[in-house]
Parts: sequence; structure tokens; C-alpha cells
Amino acid sequence: MATLILVLGDQLTPSLPVLSQADKANDRVLLAEVKEEATYVKHHKKKIAFLFSAMRHFAKQLTEHGFGVTYIKYDSAENKGSLLEQIKHTLAKGSFDHVKVTMPGEYRLYKSMQQWQQVLNVPVTIEDDPRFLATIDEFKQWADGRKQYRMEFFYREMRRKHGILMEGKNPVGRKWNYDAQNREPMSATEQVPLHSKFAPDIVTQEVISLVEGNFSDHFGDLTPFHYAVTRTQALQVLNTFIDERLPQFGQYQDAMIEGKPWLYHSHIALYLNCGLLTPLECISAAEQAYYAGTAPLNSVEGFIRQILGWREFVRGFYWYFMPGLKTGNYFNHTLSLPAFFWDTQTNMNCMRQCIKETKANAYAHHIQRLMVIGNFCLLAGLSPNDVQQWYLLVYADAYEWVELPNVAGMILYSDGGHLASKPYVASGSYINKMSNYCKNCGYHVSKKTGEKACPFNYLYWNFISQQKEKLKGNPRMAMTYKTYERMKDDNIDAMKAHANAFINKLENNEEV
Repeated sequence: MATLILVLGDQLTPSLPVLSQADKANDRVLLAEVKEEATYVKHHKKKIAFLFSAMRHFAKQLTEHGFGVTYIKYDSAENKGSLLEQIKHTLAKGSFDHVKVTMPGEYRLYKSMQQWQQVLNVPVTIEDDPRFLATIDEFKQWADGRKQYRMEFFYREMRRKHGILMEGKNPVGRKWNYDAQNREPMSATEQVPLHSKFAPDIVTQEVISLVEGNFSDHFGDLTPFHYAVTRTQALQVLNTFIDERLPQFGQYQDAMIEGKPWLYHSHIALYLNCGLLTPLECISAAEQAYYAGTAPLNSVEGFIRQILGWREFVRGFYWYFMPGLKTGNYFNHTLSLPAFFWDTQTNMNCMRQCIKETKANAYAHHIQRLMVIGNFCLLAGLSPNDVQQWYLLVYADAYEWVELPNVAGMILYSDGGHLASKPYVASGSYINKMSNYCKNCGYHVSKKTGEKACPFNYLYWNFISQQKEKLKGNPRMAMTYKTYERMKDDNIDAMKAHANAFINKLENNEEV
């Protein structure tokens, strides 16, 4: 009796039950670089290279630890193009009476897996994924009956459940959240410690050649490539962050500096989301730094909140609201994605910098994603479907379970406010406060109207005007609408006219 164990590209964790409970003498592990998963959206070249290399290194690690492994490369004649067809092919070649897989991170794939037993005519077991610190059922129990779903309250439950930064029943420092201390702008002369880099080994070099040959029409720069591709390397990234950048992370986590994409951030989301790191070990490392006195509470709590709070919350939120989360369009926005989202050619320096860094690195930090790129997407009225696909394909840490709630709920408010308490929109003054982008821009952040006015300024007030009926009752928008009501009609009309002219340029693919 033997089991075929399917391991997906975001499940590179040897402690998963499907692996830790396997019978190495009889069971077989299948990993495959399947074409369907690599191309259903045109993922960033660097994202594909990272995952394929990490998968190949993980397969080698399993083999060294005594597992029987079948690894199907992208260009192999044995590659059947989809997970289901690959499993069929493998079952036909061996004596397996059972298929096991860990819960996938995508609704589409989960629904497909639920039909596999009927199609394959063998038992198929879908195991829970214990790497998450809240189960899907736990989130459902927390969410059922609530009128509002707010991360802050869920986060407090998670702190209590796991005893993280707690003194008995109270949070360390007597406050749950230190976000107010984590919003300082950064000087362009700040000397930030270098981020971790790894030279590509032979395996990664082979993958880079494969991606060059098969994904040339995909977005993004493939080289230089310096990401970790093994657990040992990923742990080095984590430890370097804890030692060198965590102490200042909290203070500057919202800051943006032109030409400095890495700053004090951890850069571990891609390793967490593919399984090379686990949430609890990252949380514990930060917590230990606080108790050792090497990192302040605002930095440690802010980092832990991103994992124990936000990451766990959006995962539960995703499964709770799917499939409707994907199709929501609260503001009925339909504008297609502008060309500069692909070629970076725009006079808006903030957008140019953030998209250019995304193109180069398959990475941008959360404020760049939310308050620059995402802010523009909402203010300009871009199609939720287009924006969701873009965010899913351009970032190395993006999987639908984490991308979709962030984009549909946090960035676009297309879910109508289930996730966020208000739309996260801002004029150019916010970007100017938190970055130095405006100094080298083709527009003037201080101007609200006129040819050289910052587009964020008139797009912001145009959005506020357009969505008044839907938003004026939101208590968190009250101050904004009080300001709007005091504005002169001539100023409002001028900003609307500029916004309409700008959006017309977007519709006609003219440079902006």
C-alpha cells in the first residue's frame, strides 16, 4: 500500500503532516513545475525563477532525507501541463492506492481538488495546513454574526491564544498596537544596513536559463537574481533582519525613499508564503529580540502584527468571503490598466519609482503597494479584475489567498467595506510626507489644479465627489466630507475637469 503525496510550490515545509507522517519506504512525493499554474496569469519572471529554484532545492533536500521523490521540470517530456493530469500520469506508472495533498491557498484549486477522488478513482485526502496559526474554521467562528470584520480585534484574540507579547491577560506595555509610533518619514541620507543577497548556484542558474527561454513575454526583470532559495538561506535573511534592521523597522516602516527599495523591511514574505519559513519562528525571533533588549516594542509589535494579525486575518477573510470576494466592484470601476503599469513610462515619479522597483525586484513594500500604486488604482477608477491580476502576477510573495483580500478589500474597497473601515485614498500630500518622490516629479504636489498639478490631488477630490452618496455616512470619512463641503464650487469644478481630462488620457493610452 503506497501513497502519492503531492507537494505544491508554496508548501516547501518538511514538517507538513503529509511529509512528517509519510512512509518513506513506500510513499512517493510528487513536485511538478506545471505549466497551468505558471501561466494562468503571466507571473513575474523573477517570481517563477524563485519558486522553481526553491522547489528544486526542496526536492533535493527530501531525497537526501530518504524520501522517494518524483520531480517534473517545466521542460520535461513527462510534464503533462496540469496538476490533475500529472497525478493521473504518476498514478498510472506506480502502485498507489491513496493521494494526499495539503490544503492549497487558492479557492480555484481547492474546488478542483474536491473533485479529484471521483476523477482518479482513488481516495484523495486534503490535509489542513498547520503552518497557519488560525484554522479556517476558527476564523469562521470568530467572524460569524459580526457586523464588522476588523483585523485589530482578531489580532488581539491571536495574541491571547498564542501568548505572544503578553503579561498574563494584558499586552506587554499595556497597549495592543503601536502603529502610531511607526509612521515617521526617513531622510534620504539614512544609512540602512544592506539586505541579504545570495549568488545563484548551478540549480538557480539552470532555472534562470529556463525562464529566459520560456517566459520571455512575462513582466519583470529576471536578473540580477539574489533571493534565498533554501531554508538555510531564508533563515539567514530572517536572522539578519532581526539583528540589523528590526530595531529601526517600526519607526520607518511606512517611509519611502527614491532608489532605496529595501529600507528596514524584513523581505521575508516570499519565504513565508512558499513555506521556507514558518510564521511562529519569525514571530518568536522578533519577540526574543524584544525580551533581549535589542529591539524596541514598537518595532517588534509592528512586525508581529503583520504576521500574527494581518497575514492570519487576510487568509481567514479570503476563505470566508470566497468566491464573491473576487467579483465585487462596489464603485463600479471599469477603466483598463494603463500601459505604464507595464513599461513604467509616466511623469508621476511616485508611480514610476514603485512600478520600476516592482519590475526589477518582484517586490515593493506595503506602503508602496497600498498608498501609491493602490491609491492611484482606486482614485483613477481602474477595473478590480485588472488590478487583482496585476498584483497577483508582479510580486514574488503573491498568492491569491493573500493578494485578493489586500487588493479587493484594502486597496480597492471593492468588497464594500467588509475588510477596511474606509477606502485608503489620499492626495499627493501624504506621498510627499512619507517619501522624497515629489522632489523629482513632473508634477507639483502643492498644486491642485493646472497642467502641472499633482494628479493625486484632483483625482482624490474627484473621487470624494463622485462617491459621496456611498461614503458620506462612513464615520471615518466625516472630516473629509466636512472639508469638501467647505470648498468653493469653482475649485471643485476645476478639479473634476482636470480629473476627467486625466482619465480620458488614460482611456486613450496617452502619456500621463
